[in-house]
Amino acid sequence: MDPLQILSASVGVGVLTPDWNLDRVESVESEHESRHYTVEVFFASPFNYTPVVTLSLTGFDIDQRDGGRVSLKARNVNPGGFTAEISTWHGSRVYAVEFNWLAIGP
Repeated sequence: MDPLQILSASVGVGVLTPDWNLDRVESVESEHESRHYTVEVFFASPFNYTPVVTLSLTGFDIDQRDGGRVSLKARNVNPGGFTAEISTWHGSRVYAVEFNWLAIGP
């Protein structure tokens, strides 16, 4: 049995991050559509197999005009890393998001 490896880190993204698009609604027609921003996370030391990854939302900056709507998901998890997908919808304007991730595996 391979020993378990545990890696973790904190990530912060927002309006100063290139291509950030969650702080604006393009038109009234698109107000109800969901918008996504992805962050590629690479492990400092790759796992031997695909690890289990958990994400925790630790902070956010959201415009007060609309409800605070944020979703955070780990996508495409593999031994070398994963993609964190941050989403919002229904007119919410998200200026920044902070999250922690934890990866456990052999």
